[in-house]
Amino acid sequence: MNRICSNMKLKEGEINNMYQQDTLETKVLLKWCKLLEYDFFRFFSQHLILFTSPMGANYNRPTDSVLPQFRKNLYTKEVIFYILEIIESNEKTQLEVINDYKIPKSTLRRWMTKYKIR
Repeated sequence: MNRICSNMKLKEGEINNMYQQDTLETKVLLKWCKLLEYDFFRFFSQHLILFTSPMGANYNRPTDSVLPQFRKNLYTKEVIFYILEIIESNEKTQLEVINDYKIPKSTLRRWMTKYKIR
């Protein structure tokens, strides 16, 4: 805790309050990344990839489309493990994952077999 307080230039109570917050400012998150030597931004950006359009914002998609389409070519290990964790923890069913993230059923089954998930 002393190292954290020193690095963040905050008191122990302020750090403990930070643990309870739902959100953090990006500059605070950057400090945590440096302190813990873990790239939280990469974690979030990998998650956002699930919802980006294939060719960027100006891609010719139907005007009635609410959500961008899933980009098959961006299945990273982090994304795969995130999806499998959602299923394994019963946060979502396989069908919900297929519908929410537009992942083909065969691809999801292949991941589950390859990474030994039920």
